[in-house]
Amino acid sequence: MKKDNKSVATSKEPQLTIGTGSGDIAALAEGTHGNPFSVLGRHAFEGREVFRCFLPSTRKAWLQDESRPMNRVPGTDLFECVTDAGELPAHYQIIRETDTEHRYSMADPYSFWPQLQPGDMDAFHAGEHRYAQHLLGARLHFIDEVEGTLFSVWAPNAGRVSVIGDFNEWDGRRHPMRKHEHQGIWEIFIPGLMEGRYKFEIRNAQTGDLFVKTDPFARACEYRPDTSSLVCPPARHSWLDEAWQMAKKNLPWHEQAMSVYEVHLGSWRRNEDGSFMGYRRAAEELCAYVKHLGFTHVELLPIMEHPLDESWGYQTTGYFAPTSRFGSPDDFRFFVDHFHQNGIGVLLDWVPAHFPRDEHALAAFDGGALFEYHEAVKAGHPDWGTLVFNYERNEVKSFLISNAIYWLKEFHLDGLRVDAVASMLYLNFSREEGEWLPNRYGGNTNLEAVDFIRQMNEAVGQECPGCVMIAEESSAWPGVTRATSDGGLGFGLKWNMGWMHDTLDYLSKEPVHRKFHQQLLTFGPLYAFNENFMLPLSHDEVVHLKKSLFGKMPGDDWQKFANLRLLFAYQWTYPGKQLLFMGGEFAQQGEWNSGTALPWERSGEAMPAGVSAMLADLNRLQRQSPALAEWDGDARGFEWLNGDDKDQSIISFVRRSADETLVIVLNFTPVPRQDYRIPVPVPGSYREVFNSDWECYGGSGTVSGTDLHSEAVPCNSREHSLVITTPPLACVVLRYGS
Repeated sequence: MKKDNKSVATSKEPQLTIGTGSGDIAALAEGTHGNPFSVLGRHAFEGREVFRCFLPSTRKAWLQDESRPMNRVPGTDLFECVTDAGELPAHYQIIRETDTEHRYSMADPYSFWPQLQPGDMDAFHAGEHRYAQHLLGARLHFIDEVEGTLFSVWAPNAGRVSVIGDFNEWDGRRHPMRKHEHQGIWEIFIPGLMEGRYKFEIRNAQTGDLFVKTDPFARACEYRPDTSSLVCPPARHSWLDEAWQMAKKNLPWHEQAMSVYEVHLGSWRRNEDGSFMGYRRAAEELCAYVKHLGFTHVELLPIMEHPLDESWGYQTTGYFAPTSRFGSPDDFRFFVDHFHQNGIGVLLDWVPAHFPRDEHALAAFDGGALFEYHEAVKAGHPDWGTLVFNYERNEVKSFLISNAIYWLKEFHLDGLRVDAVASMLYLNFSREEGEWLPNRYGGNTNLEAVDFIRQMNEAVGQECPGCVMIAEESSAWPGVTRATSDGGLGFGLKWNMGWMHDTLDYLSKEPVHRKFHQQLLTFGPLYAFNENFMLPLSHDEVVHLKKSLFGKMPGDDWQKFANLRLLFAYQWTYPGKQLLFMGGEFAQQGEWNSGTALPWERSGEAMPAGVSAMLADLNRLQRQSPALAEWDGDARGFEWLNGDDKDQSIISFVRRSADETLVIVLNFTPVPRQDYRIPVPVPGSYREVFNSDWECYGGSGTVSGTDLHSEAVPCNSREHSLVITTPPLACVVLRYGS
């Protein structure tokens, strides 16, 4: 039954006689109230119900319909109305007329009960939540058939948190959130809100300082330089890669050919007007290109949202958001799906080692150290001026582990390359004496980071079967790719930085001097099977002041091209998986510039095209030759024939599998060697199946020979040997048998 609303003006109404309510009203008006649900919404009042809402920029307001006008508390933006108990539905409407006389109707956000589950919050705080994006962030949500967005955020040092955005004129007084007091987590459901920009406005409980932050769990963000988070609609992409996903789960990828084309999406190609190429166009063009070259995988430099182009994505602010530079999350799903349908895997660089200090993001998130270490000496990363994640905090573990699983499952990725692992493992990484704190045993190992890495790799292995975790780890840490159950870190692959440094050091020397540095070639196999290795020629080797791979090569142009082909042939025939950064495949002359597209005009020239053609053939040879992949991480797959011929700078070795034997001969001088004798592992016939000096690649056309048959002539402690011609600055692959 409808009551006379004048009744709310009696002395029994607490909000009109102010009393204990005056502090609440002031706190709401000042944006300092930490428990808005205790004042706003529906409350019992002397056998009836009082409804309150805080509505700045509002002339008039009604409750449910225009028959129930709400009274403004004089001098405030607080409105209220008293009704009989049970008169209104659980989720009633507020009708407001703005100062400009526009009217809006909305379900009251303060009419909804808490939505977060205690078990979920407990798991997050225990470091055991693998899907924390289902607990925190902005998620489209239904409550009793009312649709809207549920916002939640972890901010334990906050005295008040509000959602602000286009929908409330960025006014932190409009939607203050409910705090789960013992959890440090805040939430609010805003009915009817299905899209829009938003941030969290956070007032620190101790200092009262105000911070405006993007959502750590945002699924999408604005295009830089704007920094708002975006309410993200449900995924609409229909995946067509079911066959790929099923095969991946049981594929023994350690035994398969794996060559990776590393790409910075912002500078691989650009649109005709110089703008960024979107995910969808890049999917079509990049996939066709990678497929033509025969790479098995593409690896993207980080495409998580980041404000600074020059960071190449390695200073991430939006850990759950594909960067809007190239399109929407659905556009990125299309990108991955298209590659899978063409038989190509997609890997992604991922950065759990550090994050930038941008004021709008994770740094000092709620006014205190939250995601970063509390101790300044541990929190700062000296190399990049960034902050280090606090791996001691279970909530940080939940955040990062959930993030890894999110990218692999939500976007069907095939693996993550984990950046800067060494900086996580060592407390004194890039720090001088006195600039770091030892662990509880007095050592330099970051014990909590080690625990986190193991927990992360175990979680990924359980949740994402068939996906590979790759460590960029530059130290001699033992057992990086050993199982955690055996005391290892649990990665699938480790970048072989030693091989990369030694090989580039050797090949950058003039051939006449190489005989004095043969150990740079022969040292690597001593440890090549201690880990499952990937051989990287990455973006880090072709940046400012380092020269391009082509630029590192000595000699005239012909020798530079021959040396580059020799480098790639050595990489593809050496034990391990291969990674090559874009531009190297057509002998890019200058260093990589992330601000513009690759110099594609170079790729159409004859000699650069020869390098590309050779790489395509190397990839084809690798796929067709089990000896080049099956035992990559097994010492049975490699055997020296001769590594001691320093004077002629020639090495030879065997690559083998259970069913195939290959002999690899590499001549690191520009002098062809006639009648050069090499030992062979088994007597019989051998056939040249690859030669980096073939004319079709731009070489001289010198071949090792035809109808090669071993002789019972001892050589280098072997009973049988072959006589061949070694082409200049070239690699020859001989297959045993037919």
